Amino acid sequence: MADKYTRKQFQAQNPDDGACLQAVLQRRYGKAEACPNCGIVGKLTRIEGRRAFACKAGCHIYPCAGTIFEHSPTPLTDWFYAIYLMTATRNGVSAKELERQLGVTYKCAWRMGHQLRDLMAARAKAQHPGPLSGHVEVDEAYIGGKLKGRRGKGAYLKNKTIVLGMVERKGAFRGKIIPDESRFSTLPVIVENVAKGTTVSTDTHYGTQALKSLGYKHGAVNHWANEWKRGVHHTNTIEGFWSHLKRGISSTHISVSKKHLQRYVNEFAFRYNNREAPAEMFHRMLRQISTPITGTPSRSDS
Repeated sequence: MADKYTRKQFQAQNPDDGACLQAVLQRRYGKAEACPNCGIVGKLTRIEGRRAFACKAGCHIYPCAGTIFEHSPTPLTDWFYAIYLMTATRNGVSAKELERQLGVTYKCAWRMGHQLRDLMAARAKAQHPGPLSGHVEVDEAYIGGKLKGRRGKGAYLKNKTIVLGMVERKGAFRGKIIPDESRFSTLPVIVENVAKGTTVSTDTHYGTQALKSLGYKHGAVNHWANEWKRGVHHTNTIEGFWSHLKRGISSTHISVSKKHLQRYVNEFAFRYNNREAPAEMFHRMLRQISTPITGTPSRSDS
């Protein structure tokens, strides 16, 4: 399997809107020799000036229907290049960069970015539908700016959003925003995403101390005592993910709002989960286009 997908390869495969539309058609219906609507055998013919094909019997096939492309006037070549940029870069692409690269408005670039992040989340769920198992590390991260001025009890959380993360060693990552640090917020997310009987490694955070009573093989390391490993237990894998996420947000996006942070977590999770096949990320995104995307983002907040 190739370990990279270069810009030259991308442009050779997707030179114009016609080639992109053909790629969407094949992803949705395969290399079928019959019309997907009426079943009549024969080559589908592109309808000039429209994102549609026609069969011999006159049926019209709209490959973009039900996808993020359906109501978008943005050329498919721009959409495909945005997908390429978001899968080929390690830290993602900001809306300002998409605006510059594609020559579209900031509003359009912002919307495209979030729709692609939703597509990444859907693809990640399709790739790893079941609960995590084996050996899973669980940890929380605090994303947000530093608080200025006077501080008091719990002040470190006032400008932060808490993300609970779970990563299967040599496997997939999942992250979810939680409202607070309590076990009432952390434990239901872990139970939903990690199979019972799994070995779970955490730090000594009080929100995860009841895992043994819930049927998990739980071990913890005490970071406050400079303990970073205890037997098979450590949280180095998930700490590495948090480091990458925080650096990516601060360097590429500068800051993100709490309202949309989940989308960015999903984006970084998708790239992490496909790290062993970077050349396939673009094509795996295209495979997901047949799934309708709901919850189209509003420009009211960034």
